Amino acid sequence: MPKERTIYVCQVCGRRAAKPVGRCPQCGEWNTYEARVEGPEPRTRRGPGVYRLPRRLHEIPAAEDARWPLPMKEFARVLGGGVMPASLVLLGGDPGIGKSTLLLQAGLLMARERRVLYVSGEESEAQIRLRAQRLWPAMEGEDGFPDEFYLLSETNLEAILYAVDQVQPHILIVDSIQTVYQPELEGVPGGVTQVRESSLRFQMLAKERGIAVFLIGHVTKEGVLAGPKLLEHLVDTVLYLEGDRYQAYRLLRAVKNRFGPTAEVGVFEMTDRGMVEVPNPSEVFLAGRVVDAPGSAITVTMEGTRPLLVEIQGLTSPSPFGQPRRTAIGVDAYRLLLVLAVLTRRVGLRLGDQDVFANVVGGLRVQEPAADLALAAALASSVQDRPLRADAVLIGEVGLSGELREVSHLEARVQEAAQFGFQVAIVPRVLAKRKPRWPEGMVVREARTLRQALQWALT
Repeated sequence: MPKERTIYVCQVCGRRAAKPVGRCPQCGEWNTYEARVEGPEPRTRRGPGVYRLPRRLHEIPAAEDARWPLPMKEFARVLGGGVMPASLVLLGGDPGIGKSTLLLQAGLLMARERRVLYVSGEESEAQIRLRAQRLWPAMEGEDGFPDEFYLLSETNLEAILYAVDQVQPHILIVDSIQTVYQPELEGVPGGVTQVRESSLRFQMLAKERGIAVFLIGHVTKEGVLAGPKLLEHLVDTVLYLEGDRYQAYRLLRAVKNRFGPTAEVGVFEMTDRGMVEVPNPSEVFLAGRVVDAPGSAITVTMEGTRPLLVEIQGLTSPSPFGQPRRTAIGVDAYRLLLVLAVLTRRVGLRLGDQDVFANVVGGLRVQEPAADLALAAALASSVQDRPLRADAVLIGEVGLSGELREVSHLEARVQEAAQFGFQVAIVPRVLAKRKPRWPEGMVVREARTLRQALQWALT
């Protein structure tokens, strides 16, 4: 009979070793290996009738996309239209960004139609009651809490599963997965072994009983989810709640979704009433804009299928130091350096002795190249101290030769700008055989080069 064996597992990265190791060769951390006893590997083969046999694809009945409605439209948009039964969803974000508030609100709303169990390992039941009391009256003026919303403060996984057996919820919310532990396993809560095994148990729970499980996950200082990478592979959906904790607006993104798109984004505003949906983000991001101010340009960025009007600001100032600074907030730092090089070499602007600052208003992060033209225009406007046209939007990718390249969804971007009263759109020349149908009354000027676009944009 094969005997049990002892292996050693790194509690940081999960690397396994046959003997104790002082320093992990994978993550470089010291004294992170812990002993773990594993049972013998089964060597017997089971007879017929124990395992399921494979079937032809056309013999498998199609599953219906019977999603449960989620009253928060922005949340439902990111999930793909609603909550999928038997799904495992992981929500991550910085501390204090609003993860617990968002799921508590969603749980209270869904409890009007479904049975919800909210398990917290970080707050007491009285603390959550106080927060729910502050949030719930603000939602549609309701007074009493839903009868089907259950609350438990617990970190022991076996106690949580016992509560699930007793309550039989449709939706389970766990805040957070890093606080859950199994008593029979070695290692502290939040360690690789505890997080991995607890996540596997929640996955089995979701698939076997059809429960929709939401897990809140901590993030590291690098902004990635803490714990083993297996956690992200294991779940069906990975969501990130983004934003500056000093700004009011939050963006909910899906970076993985087995039941819907990953390009959609939900916009919320953090208020004293909790997370308030923002149905028209473009209007919010343009609020407070100073017209005819040098260094301000408007562009249209695509967040999934939703076009958003955003303001990009640029500021240049003579540097008192030998090495000028390049500061990017909300835009990619490498795109900023690329745009500066093109402005210097192809347009002839003198920026080598200037401190340069770029900022996207509202705390939004714009990563796509379609914002290159607006970024270049904002910087050119600042260095020349000449405002851009107040009624113009600038959309386009800037190439290294100073040319403008076409971007995707150009029609939808221009249509969004027209709905907000902009009268001029400066875009790259459209080379496709089918010319876009521009909105009526919108003057669309197609430029070949960055120099030409700046001549049209600067007043």
